[in-house]
Amino acid sequence: MTDIRELLLSRIRDVADYPEPGVMFKDITPLLADPAAFTALTDALAEIAERTGATKVVGLEARGFILGAPVAVRAGLGFIPVRKAGKLPGATLGQAYDLEYGSAEIEVHAEDLTADDRVLIVDDVLATGGTAEASVQLIRRAGADVAGLAVLMELGFLSGRARLEPALDGAPLEALLTV
Repeated sequence: MTDIRELLLSRIRDVADYPEPGVMFKDITPLLADPAAFTALTDALAEIAERTGATKVVGLEARGFILGAPVAVRAGLGFIPVRKAGKLPGATLGQAYDLEYGSAEIEVHAEDLTADDRVLIVDDVLATGGTAEASVQLIRRAGADVAGLAVLMELGFLSGRARLEPALDGAPLEALLTV
């Protein structure tokens, strides 16, 4: 696992003062552009999906789509997008959550999840955990089980794990990298 961590870290670019002064943005686009790194990431996340017994992969808008869809294909599972409110056609199930300044809402097509599903949530970064926590609540409200949450990178200094662990209720939270 050390080799994959080194490979992934070597393909993540730090961008100072983006999107605002004082923030060190972790840009994953160089990782996505490198087929060996992107494949290694996809394989590692697919292994988590298989280990957790997931039957579906949920990707969180927007970079969770980029990571989650190939993970679902690699693991032979269905892929479900969790979108910002108002982006999905037809009947949806929504979950509101608080942000640092204001609130937001995410939605899913409820008919895409059933009581038989075990869902692995995939995203690029775990920061404060607000969106991930809302997705856990949304998946459970849709009647499915949460198999776990897998992210490329956890920003440990923002304490998202502490916020999420009670909501996950024993389901694993796996980060390939912690910074």
